[in-house]
Amino acid sequence: MVWATTWMAEANEVVSPRLGLPDLPVVDWPDDDEGTGRGLHWKTAFLTQWAAGGPFVWFDDEITDADRRWVRAHHPARALLRRVDPYTGLTEADFAVVHRWLQDGDGTV
Repeated sequence: MVWATTWMAEANEVVSPRLGLPDLPVVDWPDDDEGTGRGLHWKTAFLTQWAAGGPFVWFDDEITDADRRWVRAHHPARALLRRVDPYTGLTEADFAVVHRWLQDGDGTV
């Protein structure tokens, strides 16, 4: 588990304690966050590359179907991209979806 947020290391100081998480590694974002120009979130290609062919779950409030399609086409392993309401944040329903995904082993993107 890593923080893939623009909060960077501050996520460990502010968010982790509120969720009862330990300090986690932080994805080191590239300086160029202009995106791909294909309707993708600027994090999509970078996170897929960072996953290095392994399965991953990504929570974000800006994930779209374009991101899901791109990951399906460019990532060989299972991936779950879960859009989170920016006003509500992570909910029990979000965690239930991830729990089912981990148990079922389906390749849902």
